[in-house]
Amino acid sequence: MGLKERLRPLLDLVFPPRCVYCGRPGDYLCPLCQEEAQRIGPNICIRCGNPMTVRGICYRCRKDPPDPIRGIRSVFFYQGAIGQAIRSLKYHGVRELAPILGAYLVDYIREHPIPIDALIPVPLHAERLAARGFNQSELLAQVITDTLGIPTRSDILHRTRATESQAHLNRIQRQQNVAGAFAVPKDIDLRGMTLLLIDDVATTGATLRACAQPLHRAGAKAIWALTVARAHFATSMTSPTLSPEDAFLLWDEARKRSSDIEP
Repeated sequence: MGLKERLRPLLDLVFPPRCVYCGRPGDYLCPLCQEEAQRIGPNICIRCGNPMTVRGICYRCRKDPPDPIRGIRSVFFYQGAIGQAIRSLKYHGVRELAPILGAYLVDYIREHPIPIDALIPVPLHAERLAARGFNQSELLAQVITDTLGIPTRSDILHRTRATESQAHLNRIQRQQNVAGAFAVPKDIDLRGMTLLLIDDVATTGATLRACAQPLHRAGAKAIWALTVARAHFATSMTSPTLSPEDAFLLWDEARKRSSDIEP
């Protein structure tokens, strides 16, 4: 525990916490801002988790599904108070936000229960971890562990090389940027295990997918991913070249298969 964390109780007495979004005193993310945060509803692509107008499988996932991830899920849109809270946690070291954000992941798992053998926080490269002092994904996963008892396994997945920030890259560049950037130690056997990747934000899912690939090669039976927020990117249910009849048939097929990859 660093000096800042040890002095936190005293600092809070002298400088009471304020909401990182609206500035109200009392909490790092005030109840009003939490209440106004925009949740992602049920109308999503059941593979990549991207919000859509109807629930099904998006056209992009028909062409390039996020295998081996069975599904990516997120609680909020990456905007407003939630977006600011994630940035304040990640870039400004406001670790007090981790229990608040992690509680939303706990609630999601309770509402959509599946058997989970272990939580896998998306790892940081050693250099970035040293500079930041913590891995925000690991803090979020630990909240789940402390509440639900699902073990956090930070020893399973390692980041093998530093990568460029994904923020300003397009979908293809993101995939290329993180390709081969993660590995599982050779002595780790994941056969028969259902794993849940934990991260703060998903955009295209490129990082989560790159994480899942070595987990799958190590024998994991099923891999899911859960993030606090989703940064929306444009997608569509069907290809513009499809006739309306073909588009409906494709959608109906996806709807019938959706029960196989829930929640």
